[in-house]
Amino acid sequence: MWHPFRDDIEYYEERARGLLASAWDGVPGALEVFDGVPLTDEGAHIVLAQAHGCEDWKTLKAHIRNPRPFARAYQAVELQHPAELAALLARDPWLVKASGTNGNDLLGMATAKHDERLVRVLLDDGADVNHRNVHGWTALHQAAYANQPHLAEVLLAAGARTDLEARGAGGTPLTVALFWGHRETAELLARHGIHPPNLRTAAGLGDLDLAVEPEAGRGYYRPHSGFPRWWPTADPQEVLDEALAWAARNDRTEVFGELVERGARVDADVYRGTALAWAAWCGLENATRTLLDLGANPDQRTGFGGPMHGEGVTALHLAAERGHLGVIRVLLGAGADRTATDANFEATPAHWARHNGQTEAQALLSA
Repeated sequence: MWHPFRDDIEYYEERARGLLASAWDGVPGALEVFDGVPLTDEGAHIVLAQAHGCEDWKTLKAHIRNPRPFARAYQAVELQHPAELAALLARDPWLVKASGTNGNDLLGMATAKHDERLVRVLLDDGADVNHRNVHGWTALHQAAYANQPHLAEVLLAAGARTDLEARGAGGTPLTVALFWGHRETAELLARHGIHPPNLRTAAGLGDLDLAVEPEAGRGYYRPHSGFPRWWPTADPQEVLDEALAWAARNDRTEVFGELVERGARVDADVYRGTALAWAAWCGLENATRTLLDLGANPDQRTGFGGPMHGEGVTALHLAAERGHLGVIRVLLGAGADRTATDANFEATPAHWARHNGQTEAQALLSA
């Protein structure tokens, strides 16, 4: 049974949507929770309530208002109080093995807080370093997601596995790190095994010789349900185009040329972002410049992130959002249109900079 640890019903609404998204993606843990219940919003409410020991959603609403040991341990993690957490575990040892909503345990929550003290308290008390939530997500996935190489080392030393998959086939911690362009964590994880050995992994690591099965293990495509659904195919063109985007977000300029020679298209938007868009969002001046030299269009439109985040955006919008001044200068030098507006908000890159508090970027774009 899952233990509730938040008292706002909106949190459980989001978890139900995430659970449903993983079930749609065919993630085994999520499908197991549904166990024949229709994959609908109503079905997600039913199974989430029942997983918490409640008959229905109304009962769950009442249930979450009563503080319980797991909720108190969660608060100790949330407030980053390792001594209080240790005291709670001493009083209720079962907490270290317990699971909250969607199968999340305290170790995963502590890793999400980037707090080694909390992580060590839990590991010392016997937390399962390879515990998987309903999406297949482990603490090591979380460290990769947040680019926390030091925490990843702590978890690896405790026996964390690098081959466990989450949110789709091939969704290993290494894949998660590479998706976001977290090179330092990715390189650490790669030293413990290349999982999976496909082309996008090899491109993200800058060594195309690593690819054994170019198209295998591409069921992982979105890090969370905020990204839209997609159905990857084994189309060689799609595989090549995706590999270039993964190389770009990891600043692996050494393989750009070979991928393009093999047929990768510099302006392709395989899934939520062209190679140039990812290079700009990650603040990678060299990758941005190299892609432009290879013929990338500085004003290419793309989708990026969730549908309400980026539709019809340019690389300049994304660099402005993140305040990457060097990339902005490279793009402007290549003739990027500073007056271009996105599809969602009809906003220019300068507007995106202002909205995100990037005053220097706004000033540069408004000059």
